[in-house]
Amino acid sequence: MINSVRNTVLAILNKNNYGYISPQDFNLYAKQAQLDIFEDYFYQYNYQVQKENARQSGTGYADIKEGYEEVIDLFSEFLPLTFLGAQFYNMPSIATTASDYYFINKVLYSPSAAVGAGILATDFVEVEKVTNKKITLLNSSLLTSPNDIYPAYVTAGESMTVFGPTGLQQDNIWCQYIRYPRDPQWTYTTLAGGEPVFNQSNPSFQNFELPLDDEPTLVLKILQFAGMSIRELQAVQFGQGLESLENQEEK
Repeated sequence: MINSVRNTVLAILNKNNYGYISPQDFNLYAKQAQLDIFEDYFYQYNYQVQKENARQSGTGYADIKEGYEEVIDLFSEFLPLTFLGAQFYNMPSIATTASDYYFINKVLYSPSAAVGAGILATDFVEVEKVTNKKITLLNSSLLTSPNDIYPAYVTAGESMTVFGPTGLQQDNIWCQYIRYPRDPQWTYTTLAGGEPVFNQSNPSFQNFELPLDDEPTLVLKILQFAGMSIRELQAVQFGQGLESLENQEEK
């Protein structure tokens, strides 16, 4: 999809003599455009939930909320967290889980540690997230302090502290989270004439991770960024106008 998006953007710019964007600039604009659309999923999902609660949404193929759920689930990861010792675990990151987290949906404790793919859903106990202020109050009483059945965790910086379970070790704590989309990279080879040619076999290649129906929105957003870069107001207005029309149709 990334090559199709780039060709469309260049075709629009060249047709109207707005200018040219380099592959490096395109990749920067593509990253920002993908992030904008990704974050908008959650706002649109919340909007559809409100419509559903007001009984203004449809069912079946008209259930837009379910569509957003399916798209967001494309970025869902379920992995064990890296054990640091004692009660501490690393939060999801490029270094620990190969992907940064957008938000953590749930944290689970597995009493049967280190059994890998053999872990079943019934082997998990959900760990409740509490604030650093609340954990002090919980730990101050034997009746409310976290335990094996009702564990809790707090976060600080890039680490997580788990309270309650005994015998914490590697693969004890698992996390289901929504990660950020990977940065798109349009890779190329340069011919003698100097014109870059798309090269999907490059190890650095990374396609967009968005559904195909987001391609028009990607084009419009990248056009806006490109228009601001080359100081061409018409290109910005063209992208903004079509994007506004598209948003109205979605609602």
